[in-house]
Amino acid sequence: MSDTAKKPRRKVAQKKTTKSAASAQAVVKNIVSAAVAGADVTNAQLIARRNAAVARGVASAAPIYAQYAENAELWDVEGNRYIDFVGGIGVLNTGHRHPKVIAAAKAQEDHYTHTSFQVVPYGPYIELAEKLNALAPGDAPKKTLLVTTGAEAVENAVKIARAATGRPGVIAFTGGYHGRTLLTLGMTGKVSPYKKGVGPFPADVFRAPFPSVRDGITVEDAITGLKNLFLTDAEPSRVAAIIIEPVLGEGGYTPVPFEMMHQLREICDQHGILLIADEVQAGFGRTGTWFAIEHSGVVPDLITVAKSMAGGYPLAGVIGRADVMDAMEPGGLGGTYGGNPVACAAALAAIEAIEDEGLLARSTAMGETLKARFAEIGARSAPYRFWDIRGLGAMIAVEFVTDFDSAKPDADFTKRVIAHALKRGLLLLSCGMHGNAVRVMVPLTASDAVVEEGLSIFEAAVQAALAEEA
Repeated sequence: MSDTAKKPRRKVAQKKTTKSAASAQAVVKNIVSAAVAGADVTNAQLIARRNAAVARGVASAAPIYAQYAENAELWDVEGNRYIDFVGGIGVLNTGHRHPKVIAAAKAQEDHYTHTSFQVVPYGPYIELAEKLNALAPGDAPKKTLLVTTGAEAVENAVKIARAATGRPGVIAFTGGYHGRTLLTLGMTGKVSPYKKGVGPFPADVFRAPFPSVRDGITVEDAITGLKNLFLTDAEPSRVAAIIIEPVLGEGGYTPVPFEMMHQLREICDQHGILLIADEVQAGFGRTGTWFAIEHSGVVPDLITVAKSMAGGYPLAGVIGRADVMDAMEPGGLGGTYGGNPVACAAALAAIEAIEDEGLLARSTAMGETLKARFAEIGARSAPYRFWDIRGLGAMIAVEFVTDFDSAKPDADFTKRVIAHALKRGLLLLSCGMHGNAVRVMVPLTASDAVVEEGLSIFEAAVQAALAEEA
């Protein structure tokens, strides 16, 4: 049909679109109803079973159990609906069960699910490595290692850096989070709850200060602290790598000042140290670029990736300069499940979805909306309690304090906001050294209507938390 012929039917087409959307919603509702009906169990029953069967150290933020999820919405086993502003801790930039991701994974399952790349290799691993090498910043030739978890990626990045430089030392930063294995815990700069009672930690891991407006630590102070570390504990000629999250994750969603990132690059070049960007949480579009470090213009030597790379499937990796990545002898890298073919297929589809659906631009626009709306909510509902609203792209945090004069972190208020949000159907998660910030990781595919609904619930939760203080 020609464009001319279409014009008179525009109103009819709009009605059809509306009916189609309503039909799609009805389908989802029916699926949810069927899924919940098939659950035949309550949250309380599962909590009791969990307490009897699961190790106490495995914590869960919400006392509900998932039954069905779609894009940015989740239903528990009792049929309660929640808007998801957590996204599996930053894993679901493309949303729950993205159609392309699910289709790609199912198609791969029809061929094979596991051979171990170390035994019989396969194409999806190579195809994903090629894609990641092309996406990573910098003009130098690159290579990729695929593993299963973010912590595993970080450990391998350190191992590669040590092999490439012949040096043992690693420098991390206050507030950084790099994993819960023993080596990565040594690098993680936050004690509670991760590091309690499980030391000693590996040697040759050092800590440098991170800039903090609250604590009066400037970029200059942080760099001076790093240089003092060179004088007191970490001789530069023995340091293999400096690792940093371009945006702190557990540490509070605080972006690294670009000035500091440039100075770190210069220091690394001066001393022959490798710069590792830990992009496990900040990568794959969350900040409006493929990798958060791209905002600074700095090119790292190695990048660790995981979380949203595979749209919900367990997959992680290390991307780096080819000469550095090839430092290990054959057999020195890998793992039984590393680069699982189903997860690789899912990752390729997730990356395609980010590209085809313009999710990088969506992240930037969503971040601007979130910051503006949080500022409005703070001014209207809780003056002098929203200490900071920060982040890059849609990687946003709101930090709560008791008052602006003292700027005392208010973790209790934060917990109450999260609890009231959950009661009203919004999933939130805290972060920060003091546990007084709420972080937002809503899927980039979430509709404006769902995001706005979540923000309205957030404001109601803030108001309810304040009312408890009266």
